[in-house]
Amino acid sequence: MSKNPAPVKPFEPEFIAGLKSIFEEKIVFNQVLGLKIVSMAPERVVGRIDMKPELVGHFAYNRIHGGVISAGLDAMGGLAVMAAIGARHMDEEPLQRLHRFAKLGTIDLRIDYLRPGIGDHFELRAEVLRLGSRVATTRMEFLGPDGQTMSAGAAAYIVS
Repeated sequence: MSKNPAPVKPFEPEFIAGLKSIFEEKIVFNQVLGLKIVSMAPERVVGRIDMKPELVGHFAYNRIHGGVISAGLDAMGGLAVMAAIGARHMDEEPLQRLHRFAKLGTIDLRIDYLRPGIGDHFELRAEVLRLGSRVATTRMEFLGPDGQTMSAGAAAYIVS
């Protein structure tokens, strides 16, 4: 019989606010995308992009550009790694944990475009599959307004 995992302690409001500020304000490209954090937990992060004319990749269908999908999923994978690192160091003060992300960077990214990105908004989800001392691997999803997966991604990030 397998053991139940230990309950995961939720993040403090101060940590969530700090990470939200980094992600939504200090990473200016996320502002260009309109990428917002919907929820953040140690095991999964969820974001949202509202469709706007600047994101159109195919004018005849009002389809979102593939680069927006790729960049959004990459950003969400990085956020998932930040959340996992934050959860690993819950013994530290929230502001101290926020300084651990300075060296985070993408080293590999793969996106599978499964369906056309058509809709008025999109949900992006990411989770960490493995957090090592140097590299983290993630899995991401890009969903349409109906909850159907439009794109799926996997990435590796350098964490040290």
